[in-house]
Amino acid sequence: MNTVAIVYHSGYGHTAEVARAVARGAADIAGIEARLIPVAEIEKHWRELDAADAIIFGAPTYMGGVSAPFKAFMDASSRVWLTQGWKDKIAAGFTHSGSQGGGKFNTMAHLFTFAMQHGMIWTGLGLLPGNNSTKGSVNDLNRLGSSTGSLTQSSVDQGAEAIPASDLETAAHLGRRIALVTLRFAGKRIAETV
Repeated sequence: MNTVAIVYHSGYGHTAEVARAVARGAADIAGIEARLIPVAEIEKHWRELDAADAIIFGAPTYMGGVSAPFKAFMDASSRVWLTQGWKDKIAAGFTHSGSQGGGKFNTMAHLFTFAMQHGMIWTGLGLLPGNNSTKGSVNDLNRLGSSTGSLTQSSVDQGAEAIPASDLETAAHLGRRIALVTLRFAGKRIAETV
């Protein structure tokens, strides 16, 4: 069994809902166990992250970047960085905010750079942009047009239940994609060691 860990911070419940969608998608793939790890509980889960085959990072976009609690997790991971403990693990990311743009690209760039510093192998969304032609709609997968990871959006005066179904399905797609890449990569690692 291969493990995909989803490490996330959620200030108001939106990013937690997206994390659950990512986990559902990953768990759809046979041979994958998905584990949700909120950064508020990270001290209990470092060993799980070390043992995971893939780590998906999720943070809300606050003021054009990752939230402070997620940044604290990133900073605390420097002890793992010193030993390159996550080197060659599959990595991916997602973010949520109230604006359709709102600095999400900066958040994704921060997550990508963080993964690269750890020597991880970043995997993007693998979907063409949706909702970008007269034949498109807000019901399309990848309606916000990301290639770096899953982007989701809902109004700031609504709860997590207002996240569009297409955004949650895009997040589940990311989970499935990472699960499949993880299995493919793990299979090659196993084959190379035989």
